[in-house]
Amino acid sequence: MDSAGVVIIGGGVVGTSIAFHLAEAGVRDVLLLERGELGSGSTCKAAGGVRAQFSDEINIELGARSLAAFARFARRPGQEIDLHRSGYLFLLSRTEDVAAFERNVALQNALGVPSRMIDVAEARRLSPLIEQDDLLAAAFSPEDGHCTPESVVLGYATAARRLGARLRTHVAVTGIDTAGGEVRAVHTDQGPIATDTVICAAGAWSRQVGEMAGVDLPVTPLRRQILVTEPIPGLPELAFTIDFASTFYFHREGPGLLMGMSDPDQEPGFHLHRDDAWLPGLSEAIGRRAPRLLDVGVASGWAGLYEVTPDHNALIGEDASVGRFLYATGFSGHGFLQGPAVGEVVRDLYLQRTPVIDVTSLSAQRFGSESDTAHRPELNCV
Repeated sequence: MDSAGVVIIGGGVVGTSIAFHLAEAGVRDVLLLERGELGSGSTCKAAGGVRAQFSDEINIELGARSLAAFARFARRPGQEIDLHRSGYLFLLSRTEDVAAFERNVALQNALGVPSRMIDVAEARRLSPLIEQDDLLAAAFSPEDGHCTPESVVLGYATAARRLGARLRTHVAVTGIDTAGGEVRAVHTDQGPIATDTVICAAGAWSRQVGEMAGVDLPVTPLRRQILVTEPIPGLPELAFTIDFASTFYFHREGPGLLMGMSDPDQEPGFHLHRDDAWLPGLSEAIGRRAPRLLDVGVASGWAGLYEVTPDHNALIGEDASVGRFLYATGFSGHGFLQGPAVGEVVRDLYLQRTPVIDVTSLSAQRFGSESDTAHRPELNCV
């Protein structure tokens, strides 16, 4: 039987970040298992946005700490990630959203994030493609932006291997043995692995991994689709723009734009194929907010999965009944941008020391409470 000191399940940005931070901290015998290629789950399907503009204090801290890590990524772990700090611009057309974002900006500022409320004229200067007739205000943070998810995974994976971690691809986990409230082994399609620690970073597939160990991880897969336009002549510089009421968003992607939007009619499940059912809603949102884009051709697109929890906030912690079963999942669209800080947090939880950010309230146990007061709903979802 193979063995490992710790087995990480999932080779996306969260899993590879955890592997890197554990190996960097001197943890020996780190083994990461990925059933496909590294980053081939949800990470490589992400829009690549990185930000600290959230409504929840923990998300603000995770986002800000990750932004700092992305800024120095070329030095540590050592990889160019094509970071563009063009800022995030939230367009607001409802009075209740303006009030909520004013509160959020105040909290962000108190935590050191330089976000600010701006008027419609400034929003138009930051994103010249938008129509502004019904806009009331906007929120903007200049330190936000976007980068390349595949490059982030490559950087973490390369550095983790250099530091002694083993990363094995095309290995599917089929079971987890526990006894006496402790992890004993992980079973794969290539044989069993003796271990006393499992870290679940399996994204949208985390519920099934948890069930293998008798751990409830309330994560639901939900398809999101993205389009990339053909080159747009004379495309101006612009912020990562989000029409908050519709969730329609876009940012520069090479000579064109990357764009997407949530689909309120999307049924949960592992739907990884593209279809056209969401396009009428997207076209309506484009026509209302950036009508010039209706004449731009589509060059490519793809579908990926969000890993959604009931309050759209992550699950990070160690299970109370199965010792040394740790998890970092359920990010509800924020996993890529929080990956660097989450790797640090899970490293600290594994080493049983005070984490760099207190994530106690993100325990999966909050959903076992009879009261909703333990839930931490995140407003700034895209």
